[in-house]
Amino acid sequence: MKLSNPFILQRADPHVSRHAGRYYFTASVPEYDRVVLRSSPTLAGLAAAEEKVLWRAPPEGPASSLIWAPELHRADDGWYVYFAAAPSREIKDGLFQHRMYALRNPSADPMQGAWEFAGQVDSGIDAFCLDATSFSHRGVRYYLWAQKHPDIPGNSNLYIAAMETPTRIKGPPVLLTRPEFDWEVQGFLVNEGPSVLIRHGKVFCTYSASATDERYAMGLIWADADSDLLDAANWHKSPRPVFATDLEREVYGPGHNSFTVAEDGITDLLVYHARNYREIEGDPLWNPDRHACVQPLQWDADGMPVFGRPLREVELPEAGA
Repeated sequence: MKLSNPFILQRADPHVSRHAGRYYFTASVPEYDRVVLRSSPTLAGLAAAEEKVLWRAPPEGPASSLIWAPELHRADDGWYVYFAAAPSREIKDGLFQHRMYALRNPSADPMQGAWEFAGQVDSGIDAFCLDATSFSHRGVRYYLWAQKHPDIPGNSNLYIAAMETPTRIKGPPVLLTRPEFDWEVQGFLVNEGPSVLIRHGKVFCTYSASATDERYAMGLIWADADSDLLDAANWHKSPRPVFATDLEREVYGPGHNSFTVAEDGITDLLVYHARNYREIEGDPLWNPDRHACVQPLQWDADGMPVFGRPLREVELPEAGA
């Protein structure tokens, strides 16, 4: 199966998941005013699949503006979409006013049934927060997100907590990483967009750093799968970015990724957004041309992920291959 990148146009912060033989895709839309979802039995089919609006931002209220980075997750009692939203586009103390929220659908099929607003997912820190993801490991469901802390300079750090319910964390947030290296502080001091992949006895978490232009790049932290994930000392951090702008291939600012698996059920896939031109007019945040892309993820002999370079053309194995 051959795919071309960009894979899906004007869909930033792409999240692709596979459940019961179907692929699901959600992402930020350029208008930042709704949560959308599309589904297909094949990965390639997502590009032309009908997009369903699950929820629209109300005209006012705490979650009425700047709907960012939705992710679809399955829990015991149904489907959840985690996303960030703000009461307005107003900036206070140098930051937007985002908090994290959830939608819930008890149906077996997330494309069917009614989605309801499930309220705020309180991080325990009353400050700018966004980009929540969730994963289960050895009987525990975790919540991992980006957060401003009033006592730490910069825009956002990464935190983790166990979950008491799909919309409530248990215990205090644990700081995993903050912007510290030169490539993490270009334009803004940012660690955001975490995504988790558990392979080869390790729990890997990618994230994105710096401003959302060509300086945007991906980093990596990881912990041993047998370790206490709520102990920050058990996590290791790459001092260098693992995926970044490729001038030769004209792929700029790749980041805010997710992971899925190819139709063979074996090949791990990296899903991310990027632009295919460098010169952006105005604020990059309002530029719509961050496109969803996908490519295979490789592994080295030590079981560490090898991200390689952004690809414009990819060939992926199909079911039964």
